[in-house]
Amino acid sequence: MDQVSVVIPAYNEAVSIRSVVSELRAAGPWLEIVVVDDGSTDATAAEAGAAGARVIRHPYNKGNGAAVKTGIRNAAGPLVLIMDADGQHRPRDAPRLVSHLGTYELVVGARSDATQASLARRWGNLVLNRVASYLTERNIPDLTSGFRAARRQCLVEFLHLLPNGFSTPTTTTLAFIKAGYSVWFEPVDAAARAGCSKIKLGPDGVRFFLILLKVMTIFSPLRIFLPVSAASFLVGAAYALWTIVTQSHITNSSVLLILFSVIILLVGLLSEQISSLRFEGRGP
Repeated sequence: MDQVSVVIPAYNEAVSIRSVVSELRAAGPWLEIVVVDDGSTDATAAEAGAAGARVIRHPYNKGNGAAVKTGIRNAAGPLVLIMDADGQHRPRDAPRLVSHLGTYELVVGARSDATQASLARRWGNLVLNRVASYLTERNIPDLTSGFRAARRQCLVEFLHLLPNGFSTPTTTTLAFIKAGYSVWFEPVDAAARAGCSKIKLGPDGVRFFLILLKVMTIFSPLRIFLPVSAASFLVGAAYALWTIVTQSHITNSSVLLILFSVIILLVGLLSEQISSLRFEGRGP
């Protein structure tokens, strides 16, 4: 654990940040604990510093993802542990996540259903998990958990993909899996957070879904383009057969649907080739 930099993005978390840092320091001999104060208007920075953390301040609020990226860029250790500042992630679970980094490049603290927040959020996360599992062809029990440990050099590789908002966990999980890195989901229990959540279920849920599609279009585009192409072709072909039987001719609509399916398939194949070329040029 003496090679691990702990990165904690924080925005107006003065109520909980001191106890989080203190419990972390008691949990193990970390190389450093870096709290990135994302333009807080309360005493977050002072509380974190008083608890013994190294504090980096943003001059204004940039977003959770931007704070995570700042922490990764400034981390001194080859291994990075990322956790929230609101007390949901239990510091005593942190050594367990880090212990798997000898085998895996990314370890995600997968929250049990019983300890996740509201029922609506549990259902929202379940839908995202199912979609992500389909797109990656692997079971993903918790796509949005912010509690994770990774090798820093691998995280740096995907920094340009990470959004500035709350979708950094989604993007890193999908990016690591599709890049062929080893990913492990370690079961953990989440505690009740201190204060109010800054994630809005409706807008942020849609944003998570769009980012999920964006990342998968980058890494495995045929998983998206192929079903759309197949659906368009089947509808067009079925409509063409129906009009031949009932009206003795083929309508323009069916022809357009079939042509659309061919175009989508060709775009998907081209995207797949571009995706493959992108990884051929990856550095060691």
